[in-house]
Amino acid sequence: MENLTTSIPLSRLGHGPGLLLLVDPDLDLRKHDRTLDPPPLYKWAEEGFAVAQLKLTDSIRDDLRLALSELSKLPSCDQKDKIGVIKPAVLEAIKACPEICAVICYGASSASDTNGELPLLAHVPGTGSPKEQNNDKGFGAKRHYYANARPFFAIPAHEDYHPPSASVAHTRTLSFLKPLVGGPYFDLEKIWDEHTYWEFEARSVEETMATMVEEPYVNHVPTLTGGVGRRALTEFYRDHFIFSNPPDTELELVSRTVGIDRVVDEFLFNATHDRVIDWLAPGIPPTGRYISVPFTSVVNIRGDRLYHEHISWDQATLLRQLGLLPEYLPFPYDVAGEPAMTSFEYQLPVAGVESARKLANQSSVESNAMLQYQYRKTG
Repeated sequence: MENLTTSIPLSRLGHGPGLLLLVDPDLDLRKHDRTLDPPPLYKWAEEGFAVAQLKLTDSIRDDLRLALSELSKLPSCDQKDKIGVIKPAVLEAIKACPEICAVICYGASSASDTNGELPLLAHVPGTGSPKEQNNDKGFGAKRHYYANARPFFAIPAHEDYHPPSASVAHTRTLSFLKPLVGGPYFDLEKIWDEHTYWEFEARSVEETMATMVEEPYVNHVPTLTGGVGRRALTEFYRDHFIFSNPPDTELELVSRTVGIDRVVDEFLFNATHDRVIDWLAPGIPPTGRYISVPFTSVVNIRGDRLYHEHISWDQATLLRQLGLLPEYLPFPYDVAGEPAMTSFEYQLPVAGVESARKLANQSSVESNAMLQYQYRKTG
């Protein structure tokens, strides 16, 4: 069939449930240079599904049966009697396929797609009226609205592509679909811990990258360091990260939240600043000071490999601990109620190591001390 494309699961596990993608025949499903987000067929294969992608034609009933048959022939396809379908519109032909157990709709028509007997998830562009938002019909029917999205917001090569909406919709689809088709489920904590082992303990660039999808990225939010794409990220890990961390570096876990495709950690980054750590404090010579900085990491895992890391910390807290922030700084504006041309300084509302201590133990540092901070005249 010229209008059918299949893919085995691209996870390290190598097998998984079946998923059928029904797509408009004229839709551009190629990879696009503006984003690392791959086309749907490849993306769902990376999630660990055996995937068949069928371009819709006038002979949808026959094509649908052939597509399901080809999908079930894949040795890597588990749960052949429980197949999920992602589709753009209502198709009566789906009801004639007993192996289809769940339906996911993307696009403008999704708002009216909640009358079927199968569990259904609809991703609807726009805000929807209050009545629509509170009117999920039937057993297992659920609609989500995306205020800033247009019909093809999840297709990377389309002009409608909207990365935040596509990302949120993808996670919601995983949460909806996996219980119905029986997975695939992976130990996300183990995958993330494996990745950090190769980063911080074994310090192997090759093994670190082996835990990631074909085109991953890392974004250290405060310093805009990291890498977008395999080549750039490999270079970043090699030249600016894995071998740049002090030997006493320790990640002290404070809390962990595990979702369907994410691990969110609160942790303390502990180390002695004995070298230029250019991903953390670019251009700053070693101070010899010990630092303990609260971090938050949001790690997206696609299948059994990492897709991206969003890492955040308070750069002011780091600079305070390095002894590079004064207690007061000049205030460059007039102050209401004060004489004009008067100079003032304000007390920086920045904590040092106290912020790390309070994250680890809420009672270790008194709350609200900064509420007493004042500005002062300097002339």
